[in-house]
Amino acid sequence: MDKFTTHQGSVIPMDRPNIDTDAIIPKQYLKSVKRTGFGVNLFDDWRYLDAGEPDMDHSKRRINPDFILNNPRYSESSILLARENFGCGSSREHAVWALTDYGIRAIIAPSFADIFFNNSFKNGLLPIVLPASVIDTIFTELSATDHYDLVIDLQQQQLKTPSGESYQFEVDKFRKYCLLNGLDDIGLSLRHTDAIRAYEANRKKAAPWLFAS
Repeated sequence: MDKFTTHQGSVIPMDRPNIDTDAIIPKQYLKSVKRTGFGVNLFDDWRYLDAGEPDMDHSKRRINPDFILNNPRYSESSILLARENFGCGSSREHAVWALTDYGIRAIIAPSFADIFFNNSFKNGLLPIVLPASVIDTIFTELSATDHYDLVIDLQQQQLKTPSGESYQFEVDKFRKYCLLNGLDDIGLSLRHTDAIRAYEANRKKAAPWLFAS
């Protein structure tokens, strides 16, 4: 998992509440568990004008010119700005995989669905909760600016806007540690590799019949 320390990026405004996981990545793309390759299908039903299926050539599909991701202005954006209850719906972890594979590093919203919120931290995606009034301000500033970058400092738990405003956000201490060090659940376990090997060696001596070929 990539470390998240300080990130600067332009912002994609998705001015709608209750964006659910089926909208983020439709159900037909849930067959793979590789965590990669989902970015092309992020917001698939909104992004394309024709229906999509796994393994098809998505570059040949008709794009929806009115959808925000297809606006060249946001082609290199890495921060998503949304309204309340982002990530509601089913618990599919693929929703986070699609966002990170597309290149999204952080999502800012007034609230998140619990399971999506938890899955984000486990996959290196930072969900930032800010008051609705602050979200309103950022939406307004973004619409009036051609290139709108935010700077996110996880160590300081601070978000800085181009206008010079700074906003503090809360993050659980343990989750912050994992993001700063690029540790997912597997990475956390691998910190104890020597202890795991020692346990396995002792277990093999104590109960050799369990290891018989």
